[in-house]
Amino acid sequence: MLLLRSPLPLLLLLLPLDSRPQKLPTRDEELFQMQIRDKAFFHDSSVIPDGAEISSYLFRDTPKRYFFVVEEDNTPLAVTVTPCDAPLEWKLSVQELPEEASGEGSGDPEPLEQQKQQITNEEGTELFSYKGNDVEYFVSSSSPSGLYQLDLLSTEKDTHFKVYATTTPESDQPYPELPYDPRIDVTSLGRTTVTLAWKPSPTASLLRQPIQYCIVINKEHNFKSLCAVEAKLSSDDAFMMAPKPGLDFSPFDFAHFGFPADNNSGKERGFLKSSKFGRQTSPKPRVDLHRVCIGNKNIFTVSDLKPDTQYYFDMFAVNTNTNMSTAYVGTFARTKEEAKQKTIELKDGKVTDVFIKRKGAKFLRFAPVSSHQKVTFSVHSCLDAVQIQVRRDGKLLLSQSVEGVRQFQLRGKAKAKYLIRLKGSKKGASMLKVLATTRPNKQSFPSLPEDTRIKAFDKLRTCSSVTVAWLGTQERNKFCIYKREVEDNYNEEQKKREQNQCLGPDTRKKSDKVLCKYFHSQNIQKAVTTETIRGLQPGKSYLLDVYVIGHGGHSVKYQSKLVKTRKFC
Repeated sequence: MLLLRSPLPLLLLLLPLDSRPQKLPTRDEELFQMQIRDKAFFHDSSVIPDGAEISSYLFRDTPKRYFFVVEEDNTPLAVTVTPCDAPLEWKLSVQELPEEASGEGSGDPEPLEQQKQQITNEEGTELFSYKGNDVEYFVSSSSPSGLYQLDLLSTEKDTHFKVYATTTPESDQPYPELPYDPRIDVTSLGRTTVTLAWKPSPTASLLRQPIQYCIVINKEHNFKSLCAVEAKLSSDDAFMMAPKPGLDFSPFDFAHFGFPADNNSGKERGFLKSSKFGRQTSPKPRVDLHRVCIGNKNIFTVSDLKPDTQYYFDMFAVNTNTNMSTAYVGTFARTKEEAKQKTIELKDGKVTDVFIKRKGAKFLRFAPVSSHQKVTFSVHSCLDAVQIQVRRDGKLLLSQSVEGVRQFQLRGKAKAKYLIRLKGSKKGASMLKVLATTRPNKQSFPSLPEDTRIKAFDKLRTCSSVTVAWLGTQERNKFCIYKREVEDNYNEEQKKREQNQCLGPDTRKKSDKVLCKYFHSQNIQKAVTTETIRGLQPGKSYLLDVYVIGHGGHSVKYQSKLVKTRKFC
């Protein structure tokens, strides 16, 4: 698809393998420029235009041939062939032009069939050949005149490819130029992030042409051309706009970057499903490959990657005027492993304190030394709710959210090992007390009612006392009530920060203690107790806490209650 830009009229030779008799067309510059803009003119044509990249398609084991004419000796010539999703075999050769086709004679040219006979009867001179999937070039500063023939073949599968040819390679320069060091550097490596840096293209820094950089990330291999990337992606996928300055987005956030589902793939390419050659193609599964164009930045952080996973990174400089690209030397990197969790060993019947960072996780292991029919796990979440998972010899037995005190009884198994995973809250750090035992009667945590609020009776308030009530259980437990005077501006937010249920009476001042008593009721509906707290000051605010203490000495605090005595009585 190449036309020479020569002072003499140029010949555009169209020689399809099944061409009918016709005359060689002469060059009409205005028409030619219009045809260059209209890429459909060259679709499935055997003519290579001068200075324009064309895209075409090869069926497996079906060769394709392109032609162009160079009319003058010592003409610069450059031909670039870009394989997309399969290796190509291609060869460039030249034959002498028939004298009648030189454009220097007068009169009507010979019929095309007669010219074709003269040309194809000669073997021609091979100038260059290549086999592989690299972007390969033929460049000559002084080429002879003649009919140039480009033969292409794909022996692996049906495939796309691109061809670019020009007789003015010095002035055209449609492909961005690579820097002297075209490698991509990995400047920072984390568990879920990789930071890449590269040197800018001289086309942007020196020639001031508009260049943007496009990054491609996948887990399989590096790509040698953007054409190869496009062949892997849906035809509906559009290149992304550059992110706002200073922001590095993750190409794995499909919703954010607008990668559509591959629902319409192939609809516009119906000929691929059933061509005239009878070839059938099955739809390809969506590959885990993503691309993002970031403008003219030369450093970028890819985020939301998986830990301990190898990724391949490719960078392409794209000339936004020509939409033609050049590949940097790709690289690969393996993200760092997840920080190895230290597993806490649980001892039978012993309470273990566990601290978990915000959004963090902890692993606990329980390996009973003797055979057992049942195993009981008691979990006391001191602050917000946490997620608990219990596995026995790798099999998931339990997965629940725990708030307050919860008890889980599981069927035992000889020589079994239990792995407990605790995942913290998103709101903040988590504190827990965990007990594992094979003796069901050995319970360190007291039983709790479903409602652990303290109720204050407003009508029973006086200037020196308040009356409160709380629920108990059928199990006989010890209850202790404590008071603390607080400022009038004490609010719910401050109270919430003090809601650590695992802090027991031993952390309180002796002067805060009001009383302790034992209480239970076989009738759960009547398991309610009341208490009047006396000796308070008029018009003062107090924070009341009720602790229930189990047989093992461990306590659980009810929800704190803020009360205020009457100022005037």
